[in-house]
Amino acid sequence: MYIKLFLLSLLALSIADEIKKENNVLVLTKDNFEEIVKNKNVLVEFYAPWCGHCKALEPEYAKAATILNEEKSELLLAKVDATAETELAEQHGVRGYPTIKFFREGKVLEYNGGRTADDIIRWLKKKTGPPANDLTTAEAAKTFVDSGEVVVVGFFKDQESPEAKIFKNVAAEMDDFVFGITSESSVYSDLKASKDGVILFKKFDEGRNEYEGELSEDDLKKFLKSNSLPVVVEFSHETAQKIFGGDIKSHNLLFISKGSPDYESKIDVFRSVAKEFKSKVLFVTINTDDEDHERIMEFFGLKKDDAPTMRIIKLEEEMTKFKPLTTGITAEDIKGFVDGVLEGKIKQHLLSEDIPEGWDKEPVKVLVGKNFDEVAFDKSKNVLVEFYAPWCGHCKQLAPIYDELGEKYKDNANVVIAKMDATGNELEHTKINSFPTIKLYKKDTNEVVEYNGERTLEGISQFIETDGEYGKAAPDEEEDEEEEKDDEKAKRDEL
Repeated sequence: MYIKLFLLSLLALSIADEIKKENNVLVLTKDNFEEIVKNKNVLVEFYAPWCGHCKALEPEYAKAATILNEEKSELLLAKVDATAETELAEQHGVRGYPTIKFFREGKVLEYNGGRTADDIIRWLKKKTGPPANDLTTAEAAKTFVDSGEVVVVGFFKDQESPEAKIFKNVAAEMDDFVFGITSESSVYSDLKASKDGVILFKKFDEGRNEYEGELSEDDLKKFLKSNSLPVVVEFSHETAQKIFGGDIKSHNLLFISKGSPDYESKIDVFRSVAKEFKSKVLFVTINTDDEDHERIMEFFGLKKDDAPTMRIIKLEEEMTKFKPLTTGITAEDIKGFVDGVLEGKIKQHLLSEDIPEGWDKEPVKVLVGKNFDEVAFDKSKNVLVEFYAPWCGHCKQLAPIYDELGEKYKDNANVVIAKMDATGNELEHTKINSFPTIKLYKKDTNEVVEYNGERTLEGISQFIETDGEYGKAAPDEEEDEEEEKDDEKAKRDEL
């Protein structure tokens, strides 16, 4: 078995030497792809040159490849330009960028790890090695604990006990952590473990957390997730997945300039309150000096001058946002805001632009959150509303047709043609998930009917004339997948 693996490793390295490399990452095409991934361990990133997420990943991906190369590891990292190698992309079901797949000796796994070099290497080694490293000496254990920001050690005198098996099962399932296991008394003593159990070691906050109570897989997973993030997490490309993919769905976001003179003092106050809400609310800082965070601020209707300020989001079936009643960042302000949201005393915050001057002077009326209900729910008229996004290509294509529609009905006292930028205005009663979305608010009843017919002057006109019957969307009708992907690509280009 070892001879076979050794020969495969030599073969992989010799073939890899002949393939073009960029920063130790193999560059794959349809001509060399099968040769490289066959019977080897290769992580392959399918990317697009224009993709912002791919550009952010590139240095970390190259760093991981370089580290593995220096270790003389048989693990290889490769990439495919999916916009040039369209056949390969289609063959492997690439639907977005980056798509990362692990080809492990003929089998294909979807990569679901983090986006840092350490995350990538940890995930790969977990998939190709034992779920937990066997720590047989105090020196090996100390090196292991020092090796990462967060590591987990299981202390079990009997590694075949039910508790040890639970630990090993969790270690095999959770790719975000590096696990070690030991039965050695010297390791117990050196790592200050007084009994069998699980300890999470980390290089921040309190430094270590000991699992208490009866061991179960679900409880151990919750323990690891809740203790592996700092009490206050700084938002970045690297931490985004852990923040939004975690079990805690309520996040208190502090928008603050890292360059402000009172930054450290405000973070200290923020951290002190965060400890009171551990496992209930995740406290996150967002640096307003970072240009990459401008779109996040726009999403919350914020400008740099608004910082420091807080917003809470709840990531449930639909995301809801909350705005504090005060502008201060004192401990009292922070605690009052979080308590107010958790207790339901602070209501959801909806974005709305100011009503523009002359909003009703043109054939197509301009709606915002502040005047939407007054216009759309006017029972004396049929009101057609297009919900659009400024970056949406399909919305731009529809614009001249929609203007024609406005002209056609401008003198009809029973019909109003209107539009609303749904990225800058939100409605409690209407959630928009794709662009453009066209809805008819019917006179007399205020019944709302969504249009799903052809986007032509004739088609939309017929929808209005038939009182919402022609081209209406079926209940719970699925969105057009290709169009949604086009919109996402346009949004990524904009980002």
